[in-house]
Amino acid sequence: MTRAWILPMVFVVCGSTLATGLFVRGAPGTAAALLLLWVLLAGVNSPLLFPRSIGALEAQRRSAADGRPIVFWRPGCRYCLRLRIRLGRSARQLHWVDIWRDPAGAAVVRAANEGNETVPTVVMSGRPHVNPDPEWLREQLSRPA
Repeated sequence: MTRAWILPMVFVVCGSTLATGLFVRGAPGTAAALLLLWVLLAGVNSPLLFPRSIGALEAQRRSAADGRPIVFWRPGCRYCLRLRIRLGRSARQLHWVDIWRDPAGAAVVRAANEGNETVPTVVMSGRPHVNPDPEWLREQLSRPA
């Protein structure tokens, strides 16, 4: 858990420090706006924006049962964030695995990417797709099974 929250906490601490300095200098409006910006950055880079992660083994079991793809991701990854945002509500149709929380998930990603932990890696029908286009993935989700 701690690894996933390091970057968001750094954003909050930095924003708080800068906002405090501005507040002390007599610019409370600017301080509040800056603090809000840093808190938004923290929220975007936190695991909160993503659907609840499950373990790789559980995701593989569920995917075998329902045929839905598995997305391997990590907090702070801008490509994972792009995928999540562009999928919109369709993101709920996927099984999400945070590779920083699940060593088995990280191993799956390394096996699919020649030893690298390149995310997002989407496994669909047993075949990995590294950093797929969100529109392509949405089309795959809309196809009848």
